[in-house]
Amino acid sequence: MNGKARHYFPGNNTPVGFFFYYHYILDQKEARQIWCIKGGPGTGKSSFMRKIGETMLAEGHDVDFLHCSSDSNSLDGILLRDLKISLIDGTAPHVIDPVNPGAVDKIINLGDYWDEEGIRKNREGIIKANETIGGIFAKVYNYLRAAESMYDNMALINGKALSRAEIYGIGTDIIENEMGSRTDGSHTGKIKKFFASAVTPEGLISFLPELLDGYNKVYVLKSKIGEGVEAVTAMIMEAALSRGLDVEAFYCPLKPGKKLEHLLIPQLSLAVVTSNPYHGPGPGRDMQERVELDLSIKSGAMDSSIESEIAADSNGRMEELLKKAVFYLSKAKAEHDRLESYYIPHMDFAAIEGLRKDIENQIRQVRQG
Repeated sequence: MNGKARHYFPGNNTPVGFFFYYHYILDQKEARQIWCIKGGPGTGKSSFMRKIGETMLAEGHDVDFLHCSSDSNSLDGILLRDLKISLIDGTAPHVIDPVNPGAVDKIINLGDYWDEEGIRKNREGIIKANETIGGIFAKVYNYLRAAESMYDNMALINGKALSRAEIYGIGTDIIENEMGSRTDGSHTGKIKKFFASAVTPEGLISFLPELLDGYNKVYVLKSKIGEGVEAVTAMIMEAALSRGLDVEAFYCPLKPGKKLEHLLIPQLSLAVVTSNPYHGPGPGRDMQERVELDLSIKSGAMDSSIESEIAADSNGRMEELLKKAVFYLSKAKAEHDRLESYYIPHMDFAAIEGLRKDIENQIRQVRQG
């Protein structure tokens, strides 16, 4: 029987640059093994991890596939949840190095399997491609900063009309209905932070519907920007943590670390998620109890027609800026594909395939031990 697969982003393209939550993937104290994979573009890191993940999935293990925001079809890592084992891409822009080498972490260097002399013949092309990619990403982040400013305009206007008492009432009702007086004074719950959606060269990609598979109850919060979703989700998260429940928190790419969009509480099979034009929970599933709450009806009218006009204008401009960011991310990906072409012909992929099988056997030994 196959295990359960999940998909999400550990890092994202954001207004503050590349923002990542890699340290939440697997805690050093609970990890049985963490492999940190080094190597240049085109060395096969993503395929290496994907094949291992698919093999372990077929052998019945639960696997999280951690997608790359610069290419949603590529992987930045995998997590074997039941085995407490992970493999993580440790190269730029998410440079990861061993924390407890030998005891927990090991390095896999795919650079050991390349013909350096052959690669050096493309030295000038490699340097130029890297410079071009870096320049494009700097401009992408400028577009995202501008999009965030338009987001802030809408949040200021919509927030003024917010009925905060009623919004907090929604959070309180969910807490009382789902957790009640439940308490566990022995410990505080653990939090993991990630992104369910990302700004990618392929567009705005969301894995939220897949993340909700198997959850028995899902609260869907519908609202406009600034209408209090993060206030509700943050309330529920704090209540869960204080009761000793572990949570998975998924943040907004335009407000990383600030706006909590989706909350999963696995021990209760409970999810509280945001639905808007950019992402939603997808169609209802047979095993879910789905409760839809429209936070917009808790908000009053805007103060003036000019604010309504500014909100509409800001929304349009934000959408255009996001499209520009996606467009230039696609340009960066095309340049990255060119960069990979300098490495691929000089890799010993047969030897890497042998290494993959060896790593899979090491994982099986950990499992048996």
